[in-house]
Amino acid sequence: MTVKVVVNGVGTIGKRVAHAVKLQNDMKLIGISDVAATSWLRTVLEPEGPLFKTDLYASNKEGMQKMRDAGMYVHGLLEDLLASGQVDVVVDCTPAGIGAKNKPLYEKQGVKVVYQGGEKADVAPISFVTIANYEKALNAQAVRVVSCNTTSLVRTLHALDARFGIEEVFAVLVRRATDPWDEMSGPINAVVPETHIPSHQGPDLQTVMPHINIKTMACKVPSTLAHTHFITGKLRRKATSEEIKRAFEDAGRIILLKAANGYSATSRIIERYRDLCRPRYDMYEVAVWEESVTAEGNRFYWIHAVHSEGIVIPENIDAIRAVTGIETDKFKCIEKTNKSLGIK
Repeated sequence: MTVKVVVNGVGTIGKRVAHAVKLQNDMKLIGISDVAATSWLRTVLEPEGPLFKTDLYASNKEGMQKMRDAGMYVHGLLEDLLASGQVDVVVDCTPAGIGAKNKPLYEKQGVKVVYQGGEKADVAPISFVTIANYEKALNAQAVRVVSCNTTSLVRTLHALDARFGIEEVFAVLVRRATDPWDEMSGPINAVVPETHIPSHQGPDLQTVMPHINIKTMACKVPSTLAHTHFITGKLRRKATSEEIKRAFEDAGRIILLKAANGYSATSRIIERYRDLCRPRYDMYEVAVWEESVTAEGNRFYWIHAVHSEGIVIPENIDAIRAVTGIETDKFKCIEKTNKSLGIK
């Protein structure tokens, strides 16, 4: 079975998801949809672009007119494409809050939907991270792939919880200010705390792992490359630092990097993926600083980096397989996705 996919919203996440769909041998990208002739939409559709010859649709009539006025060829409306029966799954990568507004359209047309973490948890019955709850998402009508920060927390904490059990977690999230391309947003000379405690990432994690007792605090800083998390907590049994490292290594989509080898900052880690020639230097893995992994009895500590543009891309591909049921074994799904994206 080949799953037919359309990606609605071709921004930071959408253009990456659409590209990733094209790399799968059990999926077909039927089209992409947007409302504006952005520079990145034009670029990805150029002859040298990764989405060249992908059919472009408009999410609404106003957007269709705007894109046509801007010189772009638009096949028609997304609603008409969905009504044609050609689409199995919509991956909604529109800005936060727009996915919820699109929900009635998707429900009317009976298509399966993958939403993003910018939406509230109630947009879909399941908040999704592959390793934690793939089975729960099998054949679901809709799932929400959680945010970049929550994805990294789930991956790392699931690795420890599965092996040792977790009693409690406290995490401080130092968040990058905005996307690297965005010259209009973010603090320039400030640290902006999220003054509500817990910050929203802790409760968001509990939508995937409700049994985890977690508190989070967060702030934004003048950086655009990656988020940095400082994690501590208690296990249900004692573990050594080496045992925790092995749990991370065995879990997959987590990489241990040594500051002593030069990976001393988020900039150095991102440069690694530039040098590896990853598309857009995307880091799909959670990058844990190896020296930071520390165990004292049943208490643990570590620091990790999160590339917000890249980390949720494999989860979106896995979510498509889950909701359509074309792969029931999560480890086979992970293997397929990893191979297609070059994740070791």
